[in-house]
Amino acid sequence: MPGPLRVDPSPGSHSGVPYLPWPGAWAFLQKSTVILWLLLSSTSLSPARGQNKIPLETVKLWAETFGRDLYGTVTKYSGSLLLQKKYKDVEPSLKIQEVDGLALVRKFSEDMENMLRRKVEAVKSLVEVAEEADLNHEFNASLVFDYYNSVLINERDEKGQYVELGAEFVLEPNAHFSNLRVNTSISNVQLPTNVYNKDPDILNGVYMSEALNPVFVENFQRDPTLTWQYFGSSTGFFRIYPGIKWTPDENGVVTFDCRNRGWYIQAATSPKDIVIVVDMSGSMKGLRMAIAKHTITTILDTLGENDFVNIIAYNDYVHYIEPCFKGILVQADRDNREHFKQLVEELVVKGVGIVDQALREAFRILKQFQEAKRGSICNQAIMLITDGAVEGYEPVFEEYNWPDRKVRVFTYLIGREVTFADRMKWIACNNKGYYTQISTLADTQENVMEYLHVLSRPMVINHDHDIIWTEAYMDSKLFTSKAQSLMLLTTVAMPVFSKKNETRSHGILLGVVGSDVTLRELMKLAPRYKLGVHGYAFLNTNNGYILSHPDLRPLYREGKKLKPKPNYNSVDLSEVEWEDRAEILRTAMINGETGSFSMDVKVPLDKEKRVLFLTNDYFFTGISDTPFSLGVVLSRGHGQYILLGNTSVEEGLHDLLHPDLTLASDWIYCITDIDPDHRKLSQLEAMVRFLTGEDPDLECDEELVREVLFDAVVTAPLEAYWTALALNKSTEPEHGVDMAFLGTRAGLLRSSLFVGSEKVSDRKFLTPEDEASVFTMDRFPLWYRQASEQPAGSFVFNLRWAEGPDNPGEPVAVTASTAVAVTVDEKTAIAAAVGIQMKVEFLQRQFWAATRQCGAAGGPCPKSCEDGDLDCYVIDNNGFILISERSQETGRFLGEVDGAAMAQLLSMGVFRQVTMYDYQAMCKNPAHHHSAAQPLVSPISVLLMVTRWLVNEVLLFLLEWCAWGSWNGGGAEAKAVFHHSHKHKKQELLQPCDTEYPVFVHQPAVQEANGFIQCGTCQRMFVMQQVPKSNLILLVTDPTCDCSVFPAVLQEATEVKYNASVKCDRMRSQKPRRRPDSCHAFHPEENAQDCGGASDTAASPLLLLLPLGAWVLPPQLLR
Repeated sequence: MPGPLRVDPSPGSHSGVPYLPWPGAWAFLQKSTVILWLLLSSTSLSPARGQNKIPLETVKLWAETFGRDLYGTVTKYSGSLLLQKKYKDVEPSLKIQEVDGLALVRKFSEDMENMLRRKVEAVKSLVEVAEEADLNHEFNASLVFDYYNSVLINERDEKGQYVELGAEFVLEPNAHFSNLRVNTSISNVQLPTNVYNKDPDILNGVYMSEALNPVFVENFQRDPTLTWQYFGSSTGFFRIYPGIKWTPDENGVVTFDCRNRGWYIQAATSPKDIVIVVDMSGSMKGLRMAIAKHTITTILDTLGENDFVNIIAYNDYVHYIEPCFKGILVQADRDNREHFKQLVEELVVKGVGIVDQALREAFRILKQFQEAKRGSICNQAIMLITDGAVEGYEPVFEEYNWPDRKVRVFTYLIGREVTFADRMKWIACNNKGYYTQISTLADTQENVMEYLHVLSRPMVINHDHDIIWTEAYMDSKLFTSKAQSLMLLTTVAMPVFSKKNETRSHGILLGVVGSDVTLRELMKLAPRYKLGVHGYAFLNTNNGYILSHPDLRPLYREGKKLKPKPNYNSVDLSEVEWEDRAEILRTAMINGETGSFSMDVKVPLDKEKRVLFLTNDYFFTGISDTPFSLGVVLSRGHGQYILLGNTSVEEGLHDLLHPDLTLASDWIYCITDIDPDHRKLSQLEAMVRFLTGEDPDLECDEELVREVLFDAVVTAPLEAYWTALALNKSTEPEHGVDMAFLGTRAGLLRSSLFVGSEKVSDRKFLTPEDEASVFTMDRFPLWYRQASEQPAGSFVFNLRWAEGPDNPGEPVAVTASTAVAVTVDEKTAIAAAVGIQMKVEFLQRQFWAATRQCGAAGGPCPKSCEDGDLDCYVIDNNGFILISERSQETGRFLGEVDGAAMAQLLSMGVFRQVTMYDYQAMCKNPAHHHSAAQPLVSPISVLLMVTRWLVNEVLLFLLEWCAWGSWNGGGAEAKAVFHHSHKHKKQELLQPCDTEYPVFVHQPAVQEANGFIQCGTCQRMFVMQQVPKSNLILLVTDPTCDCSVFPAVLQEATEVKYNASVKCDRMRSQKPRRRPDSCHAFHPEENAQDCGGASDTAASPLLLLLPLGAWVLPPQLLR
């Protein structure tokens, strides 16, 4: 049973920072005053004084009668007593075994290691072949070579002929690849729009990488669990297997560039500390500022969770664009990167640029972090972004960086002016960096990527093929126009180097190979049935971020669309397992330790409306050769045990083959996703083939199959029982019970309808469309989980809601369920749960009938719930109304309807308020205004705004018209950037936030109560009575006394507001993390004189229009 409720610490303490939600203090004071007034003005748990309008014994009789009638109905139609008897009959043959959590987590970890090792072997074979192919290939500047371009394949011109690079390419739907149309015999090549598809570098690279085709196919044949395999070239092309048709976005642009992806960047470079120093002097105004901002954003996009960053702006003085980050480096996780991007948009140019102080500050931070062994403890670099008017920098390098040159300096000259080019190049070349000039928005991407090639040189020269695993991510950009389900992935990747001796000192990175692993497939190796009703498995990274967890909610709804949250892949373990206040579990897991840990937890249920109080045991271990750790959670009590039964295959098969029996579709009883002939089989069909020996090639989980057979035999009598009831029920005048159902811990589900399918109140129930009601990879059904925590023989009642895009929801049915427990040798395990679905009106009719009872005399009742001078509610153990005289109140929280009654029940201890926290919430973002100092606009300003808009539209039209006309696609890229700048201007409706919310829980020790509520000049009487053998409560109140002066008691989430000091402390705090094992910062043979030159990017005539952006582009880009 749950332990006593506890007062929760503040949510801020999860990060070791004091929590000061000032706005909540006044509300707390108000609530305390109301409760004190209630306590002083009411009696509790004592006979009512004054006008005794509600007869206590009558209310008790109503509750007992209703409970007795209800129990008779649900036991009759569910067959729960029969099922309990059937399990009792087989108890002598049962074994209940205690689960060894440490052995379990080690076994799961080994299985995951083996699976991931196969992916690594596939990637290694691709690396070897790619490097050998490059070694044997001589660059041919005049090479002519046709290849399958993934955008152009199967495209025809107006004459019906295939376009160039667009030959016929056979595509077929494949279930293993999310039913996308693919070609598993060959790969094809994708290029972003701004990369010319016949550039000599591209043609030579594509020709060389043709050698990967047979390796892709061999890898897939050897390991059919492989998904996408690919090679991302440093020149920008992306070879993907299996081949697929790539569709441009709505603007006709292919923006996907493999070199921007996390797997490419992490494999190409070691961890790095980056300080971006940007010139904000007056000379940087207009288009220069727009390019500088885009350059910073592009650099930020090349950083990952193993990197650290800060941004310093300078003009007459030096300032950090985030004052809270003054003097430190912060982890470049998604939250911090997005925060920096917002601040960059607000930068304003003014004054004169003095660079030496900014460089000193940047060197000082890097030196402090290096000496304190903080940050990445690997590469360090300064990115200097300016229009070139810099002076006084040489003494800074002499003081901080020479002669060792441990900090690389990369210089970005903004604009077309070349006066200062030599100066900027000198800075880069004398600090082992690289110099580039960025004169248009379209130049930015290619020029920023150069720094990655420089940082990769030491690793390339050393030929260190580090294996990297990425954090969890959703690569929805990979197939923009395909209905790619937003599944969480991790990628294993390795760099590909040039082995040619003549280029050794240049350290040429050819690209990166990778392969995706869906985390769903990985988690299938931790079978759900081994973990009990409330147990689960989860994965996290060396940085403490969640890789996979049942409580990770990466998506949110915006309108009718589901979208990834901005910070979905940087959710920390401490934000999900938030009751680990001291972060003992987190610290052990990021360090890859093996061990166990226990804590009391509050588990939210039913969309945060309910809560379970559990004691969980956590078992954890690292997964070898990866940055990941695996955790397994078992709940104390029945969660510690597993029930083992046995039966013959013949008997089990007979009882398994029933039309109303299904198995958990997400669970792996038999492996059906490898052999194409097996993919069309359901799990039940595969199991039957396995048991009959019809398909000897099928591989099944024999322990789980044995448990399913046993459960099928024990539960089979209920099918006959329900069928007999249905036949008898068809003659009854009133139909109230729609169906009966049961589920077992082996994922077996039986159901039987008592009415025609068209008359079922809630047709989604027990279908995959309603995940909460069926067995999934992450959870047991809600009705099963709730029943398992109810006292033996007691039913839990729940309202079912009709929900849809256009339907806010209304109660349509009620479910009642109870658990079936088995005890052997004083060990108790949950074997199954059984229940019924009934119409809401049927439950209400039973209640109204019960309230007409007044005792043995059978005379007329002096009081009735149907009288106008009594209000009667039936509420559940979390305070939600199942029955009320006013139908519109059904399903609502009692405190919302009757704040006075709920406040009194809370003050008397009948209910307890429990505060819960959500660190993955999304809150409305208040409208942000850059300036409130210009409420009035002059006529001239209006004229300029209109003119700017007109020129805007003309320029956008020209960009769209000419996008495909530029041979290097620069115009399209500029257009994409231009569109992005406008989209970025719009404020997101929702943003990540922390929230707290109350959940109200009935205290089972208090089964009856009564008293008076003082409401001004009158007193209001109430009586509360527990409904036996259920989670229901009868509450009767006197409505004649107006208590509207009491505020409503609401169950709604409120955002946790942090004051500036606390917010800054939280942003600066850096949780413990485990750094990657390898670092490649320098190599003595590195050719540091290969340090860049004048930009040679060809600009189309269209891009020459972009200087107009000094006047046309959005004002926030140009300040």
